Amino acid sequence: MIRRLLKRTLLGICLMVVWPTALLTAFGRWESAYGFFATAYALLPGLPGDYLRIAFYNLTLIECSLSSRIQFGSFFAHPQAKVEPRVYIGSYCVLGKATIGENTQIASGVQILSGRHQHSRDESGQISGSDRGAFTEITIGHDCWIGGGALVMADVGDGTTIGAGSVVSRAIPPGSVAVGNPARVIRTAAGA
Repeated sequence: MIRRLLKRTLLGICLMVVWPTALLTAFGRWESAYGFFATAYALLPGLPGDYLRIAFYNLTLIECSLSSRIQFGSFFAHPQAKVEPRVYIGSYCVLGKATIGENTQIASGVQILSGRHQHSRDESGQISGSDRGAFTEITIGHDCWIGGGALVMADVGDGTTIGAGSVVSRAIPPGSVAVGNPARVIRTAAGA
């Protein structure tokens, strides 16, 4: 009871501390300012950094539960993201436009891109900037485990495990275990 009260008090203080920077980003709508502060908050160490990061994202992302935790070096590159309750995000993760379901755990070094087609080529073969690419929202279901160093470019169903270092380029169905590059399903909840 006392621990929960202390945690709520600390989160309240952190919300007040980050409120001015959230205001400067127009609560996530001014993306260049948002990017500056998201990167700055990613570099705050220890438990105070964890609390300040989650408070900042609570005020700037489309949705971010205060019961989640985002470790040192991790940041959301775009404010068009949702973090449901009790999500854990390890260190050094880069996350794009994503919805991360309740109770999902993401190990360190994971990247969740905003789809597979962020950079396109023109008629002459020149690569364009991300301003001309196609960004899509990636959905990670609830109760998932995303292993260290995985690269996720497609949806991951509820209750799925993605092996460390895997590259998810196609949607993975619920209740699966998927590994490799490209990630392929090696087991499902039904054992198939």
